[in-house]
Amino acid sequence: MNGTQDRPSTAPQGRPPALTEDRPLTLLDEHAHAWSPKDARARFRAGLAGPTAGVAAGHTQVNLISVPADWAYDMLLFCQRNPKPCPVLDVTDAGSVTTVLADGADLRTDLPRYRVWRDGELVDEPTDVRAHWRDDLVSFLIGCSFTFEWALSGAGVPIRHIEQGRNVPMYVTDRRCRPAGRLHGPMVVSVRPVPPQHLAAAIRESSLLPAVHGSPVHCGDPSALGIQDLGRPDFGDPVESEPDDIPVFWACGVTPQAAVMASRPPFAVTHAPGQMFLTDARDEQYRVA
Repeated sequence: MNGTQDRPSTAPQGRPPALTEDRPLTLLDEHAHAWSPKDARARFRAGLAGPTAGVAAGHTQVNLISVPADWAYDMLLFCQRNPKPCPVLDVTDAGSVTTVLADGADLRTDLPRYRVWRDGELVDEPTDVRAHWRDDLVSFLIGCSFTFEWALSGAGVPIRHIEQGRNVPMYVTDRRCRPAGRLHGPMVVSVRPVPPQHLAAAIRESSLLPAVHGSPVHCGDPSALGIQDLGRPDFGDPVESEPDDIPVFWACGVTPQAAVMASRPPFAVTHAPGQMFLTDARDEQYRVA
């Protein structure tokens, strides 16, 4: 079955029309890698927005999806059945705007940019969702591959999208997630072009961090995932590869957004792709060896 059936007919390859375009934060401030998570969240609360790859080095970044309480069990089950793209690090009580992952943080204000969904359609991309917040929302914080990029970099693996000052490219695949209740949809992946001599290191280092997607789901020919053109990502920005680079694909925490587009719950709030929640947790806390 072709995963394109889960993509909305209003946008090619499932990409909702971008309402805003933000520059990566590492381009706006060359010291962004040295920010503390608390400092980063304060900047986001004040309105700073942009992709967070490379920000607050050594700290765990997470995806956000908030759904009404009557959809929360479906979402929890969806994540449990699809742990590779949806590794859950925290689940809040209904209506709560706090998380154990970041002391004093407010999930309504402390991300760079959000997406607001109604009946599976993207309706807003604010930097603050207090006006949209509901007392019945349950938030899921899902591990993000930006977390293991520091391990990859430390092992000598170049991170092309950071080098080029771009958001990581993400693609809707033809691999279908296991459905859960009313939720269904395709898996989304991120790609990082890796030189052949660094491929083993990229696989090894990421596999030690399963809570933030772990090892790749595929290396090589993108058509094996139903991806026809790496130059046209569904989310994020295209990146330029070196001639010998091998495309390496990791499961991505934007997968719940693809499920929202496919399953059309009445309401949801998510992070904008690539614009993550910065936690106080250190990367090492999720390393298994």
